[in-house]
This record gives sequence, C-alpha cells and structure tokens, in this order.
Amino acid sequence: MTYFEQQRDLLKLPPICSDVRQKQRLSIDTLPPEVKAPFPSDPIIPLRTKTTKEFQEDMDRAVHSGDWREVREFYLTTFDSFIEINAAFKANGSFNTIDDSGVNAKFVNAVYDALLSTPQDIQKSVLKGIINSLLREWKGTSTYVIYAHLLRQIAALSEADHHFLVHWLKKLSARRFRQLVERLLQFISTRLFPAEPDELPPLAKCSWWIPSATKVLGLFNAANSVSSPPIMPFTDFYNITLEHIDFMEEYRTWQNYGNSNRFSFCQFPFILSTVVKKAIIQKDSEQQMISQARQSLVSKVSRRQRVDMNLLFLNIKVRRAQLLSDSLDELMRKRCDLKKKLRVTFVGEAGLDMGGLTKEWFLLLVRQIFHTDYGMFTYMKDSRCHWFSSWKCDNYSEFQLVGTLMGLAVYNSIALDIHFPLYCYRKLLTPPTAPCDQNALVGMATATLDDLQQIMPELAHGLGELLNYDGNVEEDFYLTFQVFQEEMGVVKSYNLKPGGDKIPVTKQNRKEYVQLYVDFLLNKSIYKQFAAFYHGFHSVCASDALMLLRPEEVEMLVCGSPELDMSALQKAAQYEGYNKTDSTVRCFWDVVLAFPLELQKKLLHFATGSDRVPVGGMADLNFKIAKIEVSTDWLPISHTCFNQICLPPYRTRKELKHKLTIAISNAEGFGLE
Repeated sequence: MTYFEQQRDLLKLPPICSDVRQKQRLSIDTLPPEVKAPFPSDPIIPLRTKTTKEFQEDMDRAVHSGDWREVREFYLTTFDSFIEINAAFKANGSFNTIDDSGVNAKFVNAVYDALLSTPQDIQKSVLKGIINSLLREWKGTSTYVIYAHLLRQIAALSEADHHFLVHWLKKLSARRFRQLVERLLQFISTRLFPAEPDELPPLAKCSWWIPSATKVLGLFNAANSVSSPPIMPFTDFYNITLEHIDFMEEYRTWQNYGNSNRFSFCQFPFILSTVVKKAIIQKDSEQQMISQARQSLVSKVSRRQRVDMNLLFLNIKVRRAQLLSDSLDELMRKRCDLKKKLRVTFVGEAGLDMGGLTKEWFLLLVRQIFHTDYGMFTYMKDSRCHWFSSWKCDNYSEFQLVGTLMGLAVYNSIALDIHFPLYCYRKLLTPPTAPCDQNALVGMATATLDDLQQIMPELAHGLGELLNYDGNVEEDFYLTFQVFQEEMGVVKSYNLKPGGDKIPVTKQNRKEYVQLYVDFLLNKSIYKQFAAFYHGFHSVCASDALMLLRPEEVEMLVCGSPELDMSALQKAAQYEGYNKTDSTVRCFWDVVLAFPLELQKKLLHFATGSDRVPVGGMADLNFKIAKIEVSTDWLPISHTCFNQICLPPYRTRKELKHKLTIAISNAEGFGLE
C-alpha cells in the first residue's frame, strides 16, 4: 500500500463517537436546501459576469474615491449563499474531473485578498453571510466556531468528493497552499492550548473540532504527497505543539482502537514530528525492555535460582581482534535478549560501559562492515552511498547482523554513520511490521528510475536516454531482456523475463525493459541479502510505532538529521578544564561559526563519529570541549565515544584555526574514499 493510499484510507474515518455522528448528521440536515448533496438536478444558477479585471478596477476606484457602494454590493450578493458563490467563481459546464475544479482561482484569490482592504462593515457582512450559510443563525459566534463548522462540513464529504478535492488542492499556488496548511495547524494548536481559557467553548462541547481539522489537514497532506515535486516539505505538516501532549496516551488509544471511531493523532502520523515519533519508539522500547527483563527475573525466581543482575541487559562480550565474528556469535546466541538494554564489554579490558563502549562497538563494527574490502556492500562513488552487493552465498547471517545492528542503534538511541539511499529505508518499511509467515516476501518496494538515480545515477541516466530515444531502438541499442552483472569478478547473465535473451528491446517494449531492469537491480538481485537485513532490523524494532514513520524519518532515527546549527551546539556545549569565557574557547567558536558548511560537517564527524545530528537536536549530543595540558604544537584530538574534543591552550585565533582545520580535514571516514 502506498503512502497516499494509507492517507486516503485514513480520510474515511468516522467522527469521534456515535453522538457526534448524530450531531453531524443533524447539522448537515439543517443546512439550506441548496447546499445539500446531491444538488437538485437543475439548480437555478444566477448569471454573474464580473471578471477579475473589472473587480480590481472597482476596488481601485473605491480606494481613491472612498465610495464603496459597488464593492459592497458585490460582496453582499456574492456571499449571500453557496449558490451565489458558485455563480461568481465557478465557470459554466460540468467539472467532474480531477484536472479542473472549474473554479476561477485567480478571481477567488483577488476577492479574498481585497477583502482585508475593505471597510469593517463589508467584512462583517461577508462574515455574517458565511455564518448564515453554515450555521443558519447569528449569535455573535467567534470566527473559530465558524471555521470549525466549515472544517466539519469538508471532513463529512464523501470519499469521492475527497478524491476530487485532493487533486484540486494541489493546483493551488504554493503560497496559498501553505497559508491554508498553517491556518489548520494553528487552529489545532489553539484548540489544544488556547491563550485565554474563555476564548473558546469548553473542549467537552466541541470534541469534534480537532478530528475535523486533522482530517481536513489530511486532505492537504495527501495533495502534497501526490504532487511532484511536493508543494511543501513533509516536515512543514508537523505540529510541534503535539510535543507537549500525552502522546503515549494517543499511541495506546491507536494501538487499542486502530482506525476505528476513536480519534488519535497517531491515525494521522504526518502531523507528528520526528521528535514525538522517536519518543514514542523509545518509550515503547523501554516498556519492551522492562517486560523482557521482568520475564527473565520471574523465570529465575520461579525456579529458585540465584538472580544475576546481568539478566537485565543484553550483554555483548567481544574481542577486538575478532570483532565481527564475535559480535555475530553473541547476537545470534542472545537473540531472545535483543530488547534488553545493551551493554558492551571488550574482553581483556577494564571499564564499565556507561554508553561510551557501546558507541565505540557500533562505530568499529560499522567501519569494518562497510569497508569496501569486506565485500558486503558496494560504495557508489557517484551517489556517495552504500548498496548491497549482489554476490550469492549459502549464509546471509552477516546481512542479518547489519540489520540487527541498525535496529539496536534505533532501540538504544545511537546515531550511526551509515550512508544508505532513501530507497533502502522504503524497503525496510515494506511492510512496516514483519509478517508472521517467514516465507512472505519482504522489502519488495516498487522501484522507479528515480530510485535508481539515488544509487546508480549514471546507469539511470542511460536508461532515461533509452526511454527518450527517437531513433530505431532495436537496431541502434541491440539489447535483449537479458542483463549482465559482475559478481566476485565473474560476469553472470540473467533473464528479466522467461526467454528474455531472445526478446529484443524495441520502442514498444522499452518501458517494460526499464521497469524490469530497475526492479532486478534494486529488488530481485539482492533479495536474499536484503531479506536477512530486513528480518535483522525487525527482530529488534518489532513495534507498531514503525507504522507511523516515513522512510525519511527512519533514516533520521538511524543516522540523525543532516541539518547543522552550530549556534545551538555552542549554547549546549559543556566544558572540562575550560569555561566558556576563556580565550581558547572564544577563538574556537569564532572559527567554527565562520566555517563553511563542509568544514562544520567535518568538525562534527571528527568529534562525534558522524556528521549528522540526533533527532532531538544539538543539545542531545552532550558535546564537550576539554583542555589538554600539552604543547600548542599538538593538533586537537577527539573522543568520538563521548562526543568530546580536546584542545591544547592555543593562544591565537589564527593558530587554532590552522591546527583545527588540519585535524578535521584528515580524519578518516568510515568506508568512504
């Protein structure tokens, strides 16, 4: 099921409860006859011929002369009823197509924008007309109440009407689209946390406000999702106000009732920020960890065995010299303990794991696994990402280890320096929860040429040229439905369809060829590798919360955010041996804040092992600047396990900049060339 299909299904949600459904039905029934659906077969639509140009000329005359009579008459007539609104703004003819709503959007925008420049009495008259159309009564109702009833009517439209509306909304200008989205988000925030307690009706009396607004916002999100490119970033649909509600209660409601008649924001995950989703996953993980530990303790006690506190942890003991094989053995042997708190010990080394050893274990494993010499993953230089090697073997347990490692990182809130394309995370969510049937297909996400572009841009460009070629495809390209792939130095051939080696690629079948080739490269040729990787990840992250996530959000949870804010890092920084007023520290921040983005990324990588930021922002890094009493000839050093950078007491800004630039520019990356 595609993301848009999921959102479309969510839009079918009934009202919050049965009594609201009854009230909603009564509300619609009390509307004037002309707004009931279906409309009468032959409604009498008055003829209105005013154009955008004529209206703007009327406005200009009114502004200069102060005579608003003509403009007032237009507004009073237009907003007297929905029939009049249709007459003014809807073109003649039937518009039952997703391509054209038949609304003169330019005229609507002009009339709407101009309203703010009209005298107060005109604005009040328009407002009264809208109230009469929606509520059939005027009792000094606030604009919030009017807006809420409008949203309710939109939310109550049929699925077919919503389908049309989604496609019409995406034709709005980006500015107007954003305005409407921001207004809906503000409405939800204000209803949740009103500035004045008496500003709005009691929440118990208008419990349908937030579900209606969220459902309408879902229409805008769906319109944004089917637009290419999207009208606005998906992150702009986040409502950060929801970070201050009891989101675990929302999550439990969603778990218990699903997409039923019990409203939960989790039914509309696009509105929840990654911070909220991360917190839900963490708390869900903690509950699973506690449950696992409790079961182990109860089992021991029931058998009257001595209780070992190590039962509460996933204890990983590894030798540095055999890091990969030991880690694989430990995780396979203790796969029933994966949901306990992770604790790592390096054999023969003293030290209690307070988080630093765990992070070092992750960093060292990632470095070894993704090294090009190891062969599990291929580093794509053009796209600067890793992809699964297609070589075949009898045991894919090491791919399962990588998946488990990624799952443990999410589970234990550790960002990894992994460079997978976005398509990989889409595959991880296909499906978002692992099927019970071990033979069920997993990771087979629909693959497009755009997805291949993320990984193999040169090949994607070549296939694009094949699709657009005007000459004789069969004679000039001389291709068949057979492709060749190098595996461990041996070139092997594969048929994209039965008898493919004997089927020439022509102008008529080239689209099928490209689709099959892309699917082969991104799905079928690496199926066993990715299936092991998928099951490894989901063996740890088997949570309903994954269904709330987009692929981009999974990537952020695994790797952190690419958005750097060095000023925020400065505010959150801690110091050891220095204080923030020392000249060396002041020089450090002067230099770092003036660095170009590329050097800032290198600094972050140098200090933390990754050039990305945790989902919670720079404050979650616990970044520390420590003083080392050595000669200023020394370069800065770092302890990536503790997100710490150590600075000699450099005396000048120039000296610090020179030494710091050398240090961060020569730090080795993980598997990158």
